[in-house]
Amino acid sequence: MRAQDETSSHLRVERLSLPDSLALATRGKAPFAALGYGTPHGVAWMPTVNARVLSPHGAMADVWHVSAPHIESGTTGIARWRTDGHWLLGAIDLDEATEQQGLAELAHRAYRDLFKTLDQAGISHLQRIWNYLPRINADGGGLERYRQFNLGRQEAFLEAGRAAFEGAPAACALGIHQGALSVRFLAGPQAPLPVENPRQVSAYRYPETYGPRSPTFSRAALADIGDGNIALFISGTASIVGHETVHHGDVREQTRETLRNLQAVIDAANARGSAKFSLAELDCVVYVRNPSDTEAVRGILEGALGADAPMTRHAVYLEADICRSDLLVEIEAHTVAAGQLRA
Repeated sequence: MRAQDETSSHLRVERLSLPDSLALATRGKAPFAALGYGTPHGVAWMPTVNARVLSPHGAMADVWHVSAPHIESGTTGIARWRTDGHWLLGAIDLDEATEQQGLAELAHRAYRDLFKTLDQAGISHLQRIWNYLPRINADGGGLERYRQFNLGRQEAFLEAGRAAFEGAPAACALGIHQGALSVRFLAGPQAPLPVENPRQVSAYRYPETYGPRSPTFSRAALADIGDGNIALFISGTASIVGHETVHHGDVREQTRETLRNLQAVIDAANARGSAKFSLAELDCVVYVRNPSDTEAVRGILEGALGADAPMTRHAVYLEADICRSDLLVEIEAHTVAAGQLRA
């Protein structure tokens, strides 16, 4: 791959409707990359989340732009990527039926090639990861499939000498009803600053009752994206206090608890530098286990933040299973604010 230029590149992200996202390409202004929600496959710079969109405004995309003029695309093993020499967005899709391997093996293989991609690109710092796996809560031959995924993922982190505990990147892992194991990843030139939630046990410190290997992610991460801006990437957040699920069977209370956790993460992030973030300004993806709960979840968000808040107006709602079968809703998000980080 091409070596990094001496001049830096800054990154920005905007949320657009699918027609507006695709129109960029027709005008000859295809962006660096995009992560699409409900978009069709086959757009080279827009890997897709294979989940049903529940939002009234339909399919959306988070579109990433870079300031560097040159963008290179390629593959490393099973990983597809685009880079400007400073930032890299990659996508991996592995179908179990085709590959004839178990989920732990596929997760290990996916992350092995993810790290090979970063090593070859010379862009070594993971900023954010999105994971989507079919039937996340199903039994996988004596071990829940999410726990199988955690086995393979953490093993790859350890083999690559990557931070699997303190310093792990922000991430989410959701269940889709069909399709391939899908991993999307953003990497950049500087290590992000991990952020934990004081209301929760760090996921990588969960007790063994949650599986033989703990989930490998930080609750959030702060990244200097250039041009005087700091990005806050918030991992999948749900109704968990300590390490236990709370408000079993009550989607409204789970949503309220999730908002309290998001606010706790934002408060922790605001203490790490001069950039100041707010809950109302988040661009979020809301994963709902039962589509019939969508309006109840939307009502809680609008009641807490107001119908005109950017978070409520731009939220993308997707049908997805959460990593625990007793969780009904999960929210992941990102936002950007001007400022600097403190070590």
